[in-house]
Amino acid sequence: MPQVLSKIPLSAPITTSCYQYVHPWNQSCSVAIAGCFLYCVFDSLRIYGTVYLCTLLMKGRIPTKEDIRRTLNGILQSTAFLSFTGFGYSLFLCSLRRLLGHFNLLTVSFWPAFLSSAFAILIERPSRRTLLCLYVSNIATETVWNMALSRGMVRNIPYGDVAIFGGSMAVLLAYYKSGHHAAVPDSMFKILKFVIGPYEEKDFGARVTHEANAFYRQQVATADRRSQSENIRPHEGLPKSSHSKKPKNLVYHLITQMLRIYKRLIHRMKCLGRHQACPHPFSCLYYVMGGTGKMFSVGLGIQITLKLVLNLKRIFTNPKTIKQILLKKETLNLGLFLGLYSGMFRGVLCTLRRIFGKDDPVFAFPASLLASVAFKKYPDTTVALYVAWKSAQITYNIGIQKGYVPKIPGFTEFLYCLSTGILFHAAILEPTNLRASYWKFLHSISGGRIACMAREPLDIWGLNTSASLETVLKATKTIPVVYF
Repeated sequence: MPQVLSKIPLSAPITTSCYQYVHPWNQSCSVAIAGCFLYCVFDSLRIYGTVYLCTLLMKGRIPTKEDIRRTLNGILQSTAFLSFTGFGYSLFLCSLRRLLGHFNLLTVSFWPAFLSSAFAILIERPSRRTLLCLYVSNIATETVWNMALSRGMVRNIPYGDVAIFGGSMAVLLAYYKSGHHAAVPDSMFKILKFVIGPYEEKDFGARVTHEANAFYRQQVATADRRSQSENIRPHEGLPKSSHSKKPKNLVYHLITQMLRIYKRLIHRMKCLGRHQACPHPFSCLYYVMGGTGKMFSVGLGIQITLKLVLNLKRIFTNPKTIKQILLKKETLNLGLFLGLYSGMFRGVLCTLRRIFGKDDPVFAFPASLLASVAFKKYPDTTVALYVAWKSAQITYNIGIQKGYVPKIPGFTEFLYCLSTGILFHAAILEPTNLRASYWKFLHSISGGRIACMAREPLDIWGLNTSASLETVLKATKTIPVVYF
């Protein structure tokens, strides 16, 4: 429902003190700021220690001294970055109030968050700034939409996330097929290469096309002749009797026969038709089915692994619950999405190549838009917005590389600060419009302080701030208690 704003202008200042609003648990600004900073350091070490150590372990080799040194430096640098964000936020809240003599709509959260982020982001490594910017911009975009939605300025569009995902993926895949991934390298192109396969890359070249098909046709023919000869008696030239000796291990014999039949079917599928414009080897049917099967297996494996990891405590307590956890319909959703997207994308491309007799990067648009229907199996606003922001970033970088747009120094840092300011503004004034996971993150990193900041003085602007806080606390099961 649209929020009913107060008759008092939003630009009107409030004369609330720091103790009444920012840190009602302690009268001293310096003590409250120091407490927030110390807890931020503690929680940041926990977060980044886990992240960097997991990254080190995932390398799958014994770490060298250089690996350990880089890991420790990364932990300390990222901890300093996140800790200074919390410290600077508290510091600028009190400093701006002392400087201006009052709080206003922007200084109660937005400007302190913006200024603290401007200093903190300079501490973090440049290689991580783009990732951080994409992360907070993703959440900020959703938050701004929710704010506009709550005011009745916009309305939700059915399957809007599917449209955003399909359009953004179409742009990225068109770049991939056009060869822009070589001029503007990005990790996103590696993901696309894994999902849709390497053959759609520009000028990849089918190294084994007609030769491979001919080879497999010969293999199938040889297998057929061998199979026929096995069923004919060598001297009589007659079919084998039904009273022939039975195999000793029937199960092994059945499995062997099934594998033989499967292999023959795969060989036959590879030998079916393939248009000369298609860059992949073997038949189009094998290309489509192979992509579908591969990505379905990957998605299913990821989903099962996540469910097992997130429910380890429950499984150890009661091992019988593993069936309840895994045997659910939603366990297949990620696999269905990835498998159907890969298969439909490949299938549409092969169809278009057969119709027009050529391969063209433009074909990625209709192929991606049609394949994005699979996103309905695993809809996720976060994924859709991430892909949208990624396509915008890569488009901007291509524009810079080709000289179409100028490179703006510090744009990534500015966008990060702006997005962080929006998120902190929503967390204080209208937390119901903030993503629940980000609220929990702020609650954790601040030691509960974000929930303890008094909202009653802010109700004067008619944004239902206190009621919004109560709703979020109940929905996220967080409590207004200052830890540490």
